[in-house]
Amino acid sequence: MHYDNLETRSPEERERDLMARLPGQIAHAKKHTAWFAESLAGVDAATVDSRAALARLPVIRKHELIELQKKSRPFGGLVATPCGRLGRVFSSPGPIYEPEGRGADWWRTARALFAAGFRAGDLVHNSFSYHMTPGAWILEAGAHALGCSVFPGGVGQTEQQVQAMADLQPNGYVGTPSFLRILVEKADEMGAKIPSLTKALVSGEAFLPPVRDALRAHGIEGYQAYATADLGVIAYETAAREGLVVDEGVILEIVRPGTGDPVTEGEVGEVVVTTFNADYPLVRFGTGDLSAVLPGPSPCGRTNTRIRGWLGRADQTTKVKGMFVHPEQVAAILKRHPEVAKARLVVTNPEAIDVMTLLCESAVADGLPAALADSVREVTKLRGEVRLVAPGSLPNDGKVIEDARKFD
Repeated sequence: MHYDNLETRSPEERERDLMARLPGQIAHAKKHTAWFAESLAGVDAATVDSRAALARLPVIRKHELIELQKKSRPFGGLVATPCGRLGRVFSSPGPIYEPEGRGADWWRTARALFAAGFRAGDLVHNSFSYHMTPGAWILEAGAHALGCSVFPGGVGQTEQQVQAMADLQPNGYVGTPSFLRILVEKADEMGAKIPSLTKALVSGEAFLPPVRDALRAHGIEGYQAYATADLGVIAYETAAREGLVVDEGVILEIVRPGTGDPVTEGEVGEVVVTTFNADYPLVRFGTGDLSAVLPGPSPCGRTNTRIRGWLGRADQTTKVKGMFVHPEQVAAILKRHPEVAKARLVVTNPEAIDVMTLLCESAVADGLPAALADSVREVTKLRGEVRLVAPGSLPNDGKVIEDARKFD
């Protein structure tokens, strides 16, 4: 039923263990990486033993990696292991370079595969790319750790891949859900029989209900994993089909976009992750993805936190009148006005002229709109309107900036 006993321990035991390990990881990051040595210079690692203490540390966001890596090759001062002692080095679009260490299941994928029904002795057809990017290697490492064999299908060459499936009769598939749908439809067209293929762990894109249903119609139960090239597996789907269960090897926070401030349970925000990876000791890494915590444990018996899955992107930067406006600027405005509980900057273009309107949830009215308008101008260097709205009336979708302009 479960990969190991870690999945079913009490939430209190898990939290004690994670917080007990956290100071050592902070100390390791400071000692062995130039970036954390500088950014956490004034932090006593021994005191970072709670979520409240962790939330006071800066967030390093994925979009910052490109510039950091240009300044300090190859990894921006964030990797603790010398390049020549790593197992592999990858390149993702940007480019962003990612390391892989030499440890078994370095990306922590076996747990997600097990939850999707994969077992030792299975043959896994892997249709992630083996070229430059780490996707295929992330899944292959987990499959090997679980005791599976892997066929390295890679991307493209649809007919050849279908023929290999018909000849080898794999038990499972890993890759994107859309490509698996293409493969099974091509198999139908070719008259190829692949009855052995009954399970799949998919990632890399949204697993939409029509695709899930189409696979199920072919006898394939698909589950999704939420993973990144920087962090490995963050969360994974289980047989309960109720959200994604957070991996045992990370600390996950949901923060308000543009800030490092944790939101309340159920509120949509940016996924921020701290890992216990010795080679790539990322502390408060902002993925740029939006999600939200689901209440309570999973019916499958796993007791870790559940999230809703991918709900969009947190980087809502937009250009207004030729100038970029960032979520961090909205956060800076709100810090000047604590009487505002929540805000959303809406950009429209009536009569083809850009207009910014800051919608603010607040019970205070006297003088607040004018003060907020002054702050908008000072922080963004642009004029903006301010409108107060009732507390709790703004949508819970993680949006800090909404681009509502029409260009047709």
